[in-house]
Amino acid sequence: MMLPTHVLVGMSLATPVALAVPGVAPAVIAGAVVGSIAPDLDVVAHHRRTLHFPTGYAVAAIPATGVAVVSPTSTLVGIAAGVVAAAVHCRMDVYGGSHELRPWERNTDHAVYDHVRGDWQPAKRWIRYDGSGSDLLVSLVAAIPPALLLSGSARTVVIGALAIALLYTAFRRRIPDLVDAMSDRIGHGS
Repeated sequence: MMLPTHVLVGMSLATPVALAVPGVAPAVIAGAVVGSIAPDLDVVAHHRRTLHFPTGYAVAAIPATGVAVVSPTSTLVGIAAGVVAAAVHCRMDVYGGSHELRPWERNTDHAVYDHVRGDWQPAKRWIRYDGSGSDLLVSLVAAIPPALLLSGSARTVVIGALAIALLYTAFRRRIPDLVDAMSDRIGHGS
């Protein structure tokens, strides 16, 4: 799924904690946003393999959450929210399309690499591909709780994520052609 969807789902999951414990609200929201983004930083390396750890993040979320419940400091709650959001991000990518540039062509079923199993988890394609209309729908639904219940900079992040989601969805199927054209220009030195 597209990055704005991950961010909005992470924020949506963090919203009840932010409301229940207002003293850690900025940390839990920031942690959720960072954790939602972090796995996709591997887009410059081997996407959905280098920083995607579907089993590792899920296992790490258990003690991180436990420690945050026992000692709810802003730092610990933010870390727990980040690890949970990263785990959810990796799980969500399995429900989408493959990691290829044109996932609608279905040339591979590789969704997310599981380092523990040493193999790729297959794409379920419940969401056809990142930037599809169904992906945008998930973004819109996930935006409802934080948009209605949070304020200030958190609401600004929601609005920004929705704007990016709309633009990405509008242009997603054109991106591979732009990448190919840029590669051709760079390859020919022009």
